[in-house]
Amino acid sequence: MARPGDACPCGGGPGYPACCGRYIDHFDATPAPDAASLMRSRYTAFVREDAAYLLATWHAGTRPPQVGFEPGARWLGLEVRGAQQQSMDHATVEFVARMRDADGRAHRLHERSRFVRTQGRWYYVDGDLLASS
Repeated sequence: MARPGDACPCGGGPGYPACCGRYIDHFDATPAPDAASLMRSRYTAFVREDAAYLLATWHAGTRPPQVGFEPGARWLGLEVRGAQQQSMDHATVEFVARMRDADGRAHRLHERSRFVRTQGRWYYVDGDLLASS
């Protein structure tokens, strides 16, 4: 469990509890207010290997049966390059996530993700891979 002074893995807030922790740890009571906040919290959930949160925030139409994590992977940072809201219930977020695998090789994932809002809650739908290495 994160402590109040711990930095948030997404890099977007004063600390985990006030940043992504409020969405991850209080999923039922505190939904992410927009697609960019959901993107940041999902990155943090990958860092924390929180499969339950990732599945709960994945749209039912595209959700896989389970989420796997690469053993020994270390997430290094997230850069949100842009967020656009196409309508009240549709948005995209472009991001770059960096990680190092168990063998020490660096990788980056550059994606434009699609999100939909249903009954006041944002969900990740899918994304277009823009670059990966």
